[in-house]
Amino acid sequence: MQVVIQPNAQSAVALVANIIEGVLRDRPPTVLGLATGSTMEAVYAQLRIFHRDQGLDFSACRTFNLDEYVGLPASHPNSYRFYMNHHLFNHVNIDLQNTHLPDGMAADLDAEGQRYERLIDNAGGIDFQLLGIGRSGHIGFNEPLSAFHSRTRVEWLTPATLEQNAPLFKNGTAMPHQAMTMGVGTILDSRRCLLLATGAEKADILARAVEGPLTAMVPASALQLHANCIVVADEAAASHLQGRKDYQLAFQSDPKWTRFLPSAPMASAACG
Repeated sequence: MQVVIQPNAQSAVALVANIIEGVLRDRPPTVLGLATGSTMEAVYAQLRIFHRDQGLDFSACRTFNLDEYVGLPASHPNSYRFYMNHHLFNHVNIDLQNTHLPDGMAADLDAEGQRYERLIDNAGGIDFQLLGIGRSGHIGFNEPLSAFHSRTRVEWLTPATLEQNAPLFKNGTAMPHQAMTMGVGTILDSRRCLLLATGAEKADILARAVEGPLTAMVPASALQLHANCIVVADEAAASHLQGRKDYQLAFQSDPKWTRFLPSAPMASAACG
């Protein structure tokens, strides 16, 4: 796992957007794993700018989102299908038939999880997985006690997740208590993954995920097992990392990533 600390949220987002841009330019038919949430809105805004102003091409890529609420149709403004169409897909030249999310309206949710896994397998697996981290330590909606080998399935959402996301539901719509999510094992199968964390409210859980023990109580800690994972955090989110002052600039000398560096300076990076 590599950890890259940026001075602020804006520079962290810029780095992540530059990395995704580089991935798409290097290999246009990339299979992207995508995430949602407020942290990702700025990333998708930058990708829209790259498409509009620099011709970033999405026409050959395929996407698989991490999760979707159970019981929300695609047209619902709080569904993640609606989110992705609004923040990215409707603004770039991607074929919507190549964009995939779990179907939270499926009559048989267990069968839907199996179908989603087959879709990913048929696409050749996920080349690059984008991740956020929830305050409960979830990646996707893999809540505490999610098995590290878990696959796409229905998950009950914890009180912490409900508290974090419920304010996003307006007009009297109650937040669903269940979601379909890629499993931890599905995420670990990706060839490369990147976790973006910004803000002081993520500092404690990020430290537990990156520097704490491997534990199902912090599902994001499973990323320590991934052979090609990078964590990008701003100073606020990285403030509880014990090793942050000793991190070496390994990231800047790694040929897998240096060509994606934005102009904004990095604070520090580490390899662990």
